[in-house]
Amino acid sequence: MFFIALAVVGLLFSNAAIADQTFQYEVTVTNITSGQTFTPTLLATHDGSVSIFQLGSPASLPLEILAEAGDTGPLAQELLGYGRRVGSVQTIAGLLAPGKTAKVVVDALPTQRRLSVAAMLIPTNDNFYALNAVELPFFGSVTYLAPAYDAGTEANDQLCSAIPGPRCRGEGHSPGPNTGDEGFVFIGSGFHELGTELTPAEYDWRNPVARVTIRRVR
Repeated sequence: MFFIALAVVGLLFSNAAIADQTFQYEVTVTNITSGQTFTPTLLATHDGSVSIFQLGSPASLPLEILAEAGDTGPLAQELLGYGRRVGSVQTIAGLLAPGKTAKVVVDALPTQRRLSVAAMLIPTNDNFYALNAVELPFFGSVTYLAPAYDAGTEANDQLCSAIPGPRCRGEGHSPGPNTGDEGFVFIGSGFHELGTELTPAEYDWRNPVARVTIRRVR
């Protein structure tokens, strides 16, 4: 009995040590479009109960703000409000041009086995690329190809007056709902010929739009 008790205590101690261990992951994001630029990118580690959107359902207000204005702040605050269900919340600052790569290191507890990543595509009305609660690797690395999504919160008129960023310098977030809003998140369908100053020849894309590599470093 004495030896069994010692074994149980040792197992409990081992499990507690594992539960408190922090893992680290290097996340590398590459823009694989030819004409779209990514706004600052939000990354968060979390458990399986958390997701940043659901296809076919309305976008949350924080996601709407990210998709229309490229502002990661409200979505970051929403995620941090989940407490221990969410681990590291980071933002890769600055714009990521076509063909360029950026890296950041995020932390996660053993219970936080998921990663979400999101950033607006500019110039678009409300398109964003994302990984939504993908699995973190136990060892080594894993690479995901991320599609572009449409938040469904702003009509896709492709008018510079409704698009922020260095190309257009127009309006960012436009509180809605408004006429032309689709009302739900769906797969982005690229840039179209609408007779505006923004042409498909320069800004169109085909999914996927980003390559994201996650490598465990500790």
